[in-house]
Amino acid sequence: MAIKGGGGSAENRGRSPLAMVVAVGLCCFFYLLGAWQRSGYGKGDSIAMAVNRQTAACGGVGLSFETHHGGAGVENETMAAPAPEFAACAAAMADHTPCHDQERAMRFPRENMVYRERHCPGDGERLRCLVPAPPGYVTPFPWPRSRDYVPFANAPYKSLTVASLGAYLDARGVIAMSFAPRDSHEAQVQFALERGVPAFIGVLGSIKLPFPPRSFDMVHCSRCLIPWSANGGMYMMEIDRVLRAGGYWVLSGPPINWRTNHKAWERTEADLAAEQQLIEEYAAMLCWEKLAEMGEAAVWRKRPDAAVVSCPTATPAPPRTCDAAAASPDDVWYKKMEPCITPPQAAGEVMLRPFPERLTAVPPRVAAGEVPGLTGESYAEENARWERHVAAYRKVNYRLDAGRYRNIMDMNAGVGGFAAAVFSPKSWVMNVVPTAAELSTLGVVYERGLIGIFHDWCEAFSTYPRTYDLIHGNGVFTLYKDKCKMEDILLEMDRILRPEGTVILRDDIEVLLKVQRIASGMRWKMIMANHEDSPHIPEKVLYAVKRYWTADDKSSEPEPEPEKMKKKAGSSSQERSSEEEEESTASSSEEKGSEE
Repeated sequence: MAIKGGGGSAENRGRSPLAMVVAVGLCCFFYLLGAWQRSGYGKGDSIAMAVNRQTAACGGVGLSFETHHGGAGVENETMAAPAPEFAACAAAMADHTPCHDQERAMRFPRENMVYRERHCPGDGERLRCLVPAPPGYVTPFPWPRSRDYVPFANAPYKSLTVASLGAYLDARGVIAMSFAPRDSHEAQVQFALERGVPAFIGVLGSIKLPFPPRSFDMVHCSRCLIPWSANGGMYMMEIDRVLRAGGYWVLSGPPINWRTNHKAWERTEADLAAEQQLIEEYAAMLCWEKLAEMGEAAVWRKRPDAAVVSCPTATPAPPRTCDAAAASPDDVWYKKMEPCITPPQAAGEVMLRPFPERLTAVPPRVAAGEVPGLTGESYAEENARWERHVAAYRKVNYRLDAGRYRNIMDMNAGVGGFAAAVFSPKSWVMNVVPTAAELSTLGVVYERGLIGIFHDWCEAFSTYPRTYDLIHGNGVFTLYKDKCKMEDILLEMDRILRPEGTVILRDDIEVLLKVQRIASGMRWKMIMANHEDSPHIPEKVLYAVKRYWTADDKSSEPEPEPEKMKKKAGSSSQERSSEEEEESTASSSEEKGSEE
């Protein structure tokens, strides 16, 4: 790799042309080798190692920290202490979800579903071990096959439905996100994520949803058993908060169509009729127009001109407007839900453009100056920067465009630049805006037609283990310096990352060397690469692949790398046929999962 501006090390200056030719040849060889290998699903996915070898051959050429910004001193300091070794957790912990632990949940009140909300363990109670995959775990099928077939070993339940609406909206270019409480018997959210459908563990209880105002074009609830008419209409007011003007609320199940179903629901006609009447009154108060009721589904629309019209107020209790001055509208993390109406958006606000034009157009929040320091010009520059970054990622990991990664997470999303740069109908990105971030940008993410969530990375994420194929983190460990332990964040990343999943971290070299030391005890294979613009830039990129291993795997450590390299380099057409036969066998034996 050429050193811009001169001043390279003696090693670089003395490198012969022959060495450079050999390096380029290795890059080409491993690229072609990776393209030949199988598509990326099934036990023992060889793509992960192919990507890692390609990174070592391409990204590692000429990579030297010793001659730039004190790298050698940092490495000596951080590597002085022995690397920690993290043992595997017990096999029974395969579905461990720290902030939604069932035993812990039972200590909390059942009123307003408090016991099903987030309740995270303290620092002394956190597990510091690697959550294992269950025996027989295989990498999920690629999209769209995963929509209809789930490997039984990954979700061992014979009859599950959930997130079907979101799964089939995807075919129409609509991104939906589902949430449900953690089940004590069958993992609905886990099943949705195995299918490749965006989802997280959550509940509409006493705490606000982790989204900014005006996030969604439609909110759908199917037999979710939420008491919509309770607490002065508080739950409908929370839906109104996250629903855009002109957006739709769809309710199916009780009490809709109570005349036909009241006996099956084991409730009296009077009770169900009174519940639906309250829902109708609260909807009118919120300026929702009822558009239709057919069968067991009813549809309301939030009026686009609610800011300039008078809405009915003849409800059981006069509504009040939420105090906008008390806190930022985006300040919702662990904030109590209130029976109040969020002030409507300003009259005449610019409407969102159709998707996919919305993905690159200047979002209304940016155009209106609602994000401090972010202008239309700086927004465009940010998008261009991420296009360059992702272009560099693709040179290292060509699988970014091959459907290998369906469920992707960006741990520090900003305005969604990474998600926009990797956008593909074959994948979706959970854009996480940390509560520690300087700017609250999740509203911008949603205005781009993307999805995301607020989260504090000092705590576990609200999802099951093994739910993401690729995790991207830009400056995450610098952001959380002195806030919580680096190893806890890394262990959480390992928990939610699928076996043979990929991690891409951008951060300062000093930070990434510490990350590399800790992660070396987590069964990750890693390689460091220079910033794509110049090796003199302190920001580097760490690529990692999580090794495949399960709770019953007695030989989870892979064979020595030189042996693997020799085996792959000398592979023959006969060996390739053997791999293809193994794939076929795995597909036929593991395809006994749920079919919609």
